[in-house]
Amino acid sequence: MYQLDVTLRRGQNLAARDRGGTSDPYVKFKLGGKEVFRSKTIHKNLNPVWEEKACILIDNPREPLYLKVFDYDFGLQDDFIGSAFLDLTSLELNKQTDVTLSLKDPHYPDHDLGSILLSVLLAPREEQREVTMLMRKSWKRSSKFQTQSLRLSDLHRKSQLWRGIVSITLIEGRELKAMDANGLSDPYVKFRLGHQKYKSKIVPKTLNPQWREQFDFHLYEERGGIIDITVWDKDAGKKDDFIGRCQVDLSTLSKEQTHKLEMPLEEGEGCLVLLVTLTASAAVTISDLSVNSLEDQKEREEILKRYRPMMMFHNLKDVGFLQVKVIRAEALMAADVTGKSDPFCVVELNNDRLLTHTVYKNLNPEWNKIFTFNIKDIHSVLEVTVYDEDRDRSADFLGKVAIPLLSIQNGEQKAYVLKNKELTGPTKGVIYLEIDVIFNAVKASIRTLMPKEQKYIEEENRLSKQLLLRNFIRMKRCIMVLINAAYYISSCFDWDSPPRSLAAFLLFLFVVWNFELYMIPLALLLLLAWNYFLIVSGKDNRQHDTVVEDMLEDEEEEDDRDDKDSEKKGFMNRLYAIQEVCVSVQNILDEVASFGERIKNTFNWTVPFLSWLAIVALSVFTIILYFIPLRYIVLVWGINKFTKKLRSPYAIDNNELLDFLSRVPSDVQVVLFFSFLFFLPWKKK
Repeated sequence: MYQLDVTLRRGQNLAARDRGGTSDPYVKFKLGGKEVFRSKTIHKNLNPVWEEKACILIDNPREPLYLKVFDYDFGLQDDFIGSAFLDLTSLELNKQTDVTLSLKDPHYPDHDLGSILLSVLLAPREEQREVTMLMRKSWKRSSKFQTQSLRLSDLHRKSQLWRGIVSITLIEGRELKAMDANGLSDPYVKFRLGHQKYKSKIVPKTLNPQWREQFDFHLYEERGGIIDITVWDKDAGKKDDFIGRCQVDLSTLSKEQTHKLEMPLEEGEGCLVLLVTLTASAAVTISDLSVNSLEDQKEREEILKRYRPMMMFHNLKDVGFLQVKVIRAEALMAADVTGKSDPFCVVELNNDRLLTHTVYKNLNPEWNKIFTFNIKDIHSVLEVTVYDEDRDRSADFLGKVAIPLLSIQNGEQKAYVLKNKELTGPTKGVIYLEIDVIFNAVKASIRTLMPKEQKYIEEENRLSKQLLLRNFIRMKRCIMVLINAAYYISSCFDWDSPPRSLAAFLLFLFVVWNFELYMIPLALLLLLAWNYFLIVSGKDNRQHDTVVEDMLEDEEEEDDRDDKDSEKKGFMNRLYAIQEVCVSVQNILDEVASFGERIKNTFNWTVPFLSWLAIVALSVFTIILYFIPLRYIVLVWGINKFTKKLRSPYAIDNNELLDFLSRVPSDVQVVLFFSFLFFLPWKKK
């Protein structure tokens, strides 16, 4: 195994492919037929300067590195400029070498297409002193001590358990640098603490943006850490402009106290206003099965006491306690050429992520580990993913399960069939888990009306024909419900069915004559009660959404075809100019369809906890509207809105109704997370 460090320096006298006598060149590196690196595009330049670095792992140095240079064309197929090969066997190990490669076109071998300048360093991978290598070596099982693979190393354990939580509120920016021709910018902010990242929303056309966003990072080091902050200007269709940077040294901040920071931007203009709070660590632990908090009567009583109803207003962020036993897996997929795998588990709850040790050369591993988490949102989904560890390469995916916390049955060991990455269908193997959830219902209800925690590390949305079609059909179904309702009402006016129109006319007279404002939440309350009666009586009107499930399977097949044919059928990847617009349309369709489906699923009792919460809220609104005149309600609302900024200048605005609906699953999420068709229960012994 070798590591090739490549620095793409520049191009010289490249061939012109545009009408203006220039090109917009970029470079692709390929190894073994697979693309391993792609450079940025330099517009309108035949002598581009990239100065980009890439680190490439080499299995076989006899296999040459293939370079292809293209001219980017807006909305069209990119033009081929030329290609070259780098013979890795000609390089001297552990020595930096400057290489000039002349570009050639097999169809026009005599044409001068320019050259590419590189700096390369080829070194044996074993000589790289990287932390990840040390961690992997610490996990390796020696032939003399085979039992080492059954324990977590101290380094592994220390790398996962955090010492505290950093709560950051991004308030605003002041007098930022103008980056656009109109004298304004479209700023957003990136935060980084170690491997943790967060990106703020984009505030268009302003030099004094107001973000009002709150998020948390984990603090792994006892002495603190450095938060790197960069500010960028969003530019559609080209690289974003850098506005400025600053850093926050957490070791200088006192704990359990909120600090207001005004950070001047280096390499730029203006400043950022932040609120930073350091708090103690949540109860996140890893242990063997012999150390079980819930089986220890004293510890169990302490946990139950912490989440009893009387503690409803103590530390509202601490909603509950989650314990996950990762016991074993069976019949896993063979990922190695030996017909075996080196499996380990990753357990995730929102942004909390813990790992088991690796069991080597085994398709039926036993981990027998217990993970505990603090629950901040009872509507979170627990994700357990099984990977195959590969030395010096990224781990191979073996399977995954996603389990909503509200669907967990405490104290039962269950075997879950592993699913693919998109959770749209089963893959090979099952995993045995035993999960316990303890939470305070009042805290959980209050937290439901607050903004949902965003995951820091998420895959960027990509354009998918199947996904775009699925979202369009979902939105069409929601619109058709409204259209059918309008047709039904119109038929009552047209007397298509005299008995129905007569009944509707009498109901209209009765309701209008006796209408009071409290009847609106009362009607919604009766709808919830009616659907509950249908479920209890066995006349459940909820139908399994086979249409969505079929489309998810089709989407998976489409993704597989796209992956296999990416080299042959790369047309969609070349439409960079319109891809961003298409992704935006795709996401808007998803949001509109999900909004309608969430309203439907609230009344359909898809998640009983949320439906009961809606009943409580609607009952309260009905009583308030019945006994209190509307003018007083509007007066209280107006006074609260006008004085909110005076009472809490840095408060983050939120809409409780939208926050509630964000916890209700859409039809797609119901199929992915709530259709447990692939588990078998084993009662706890």
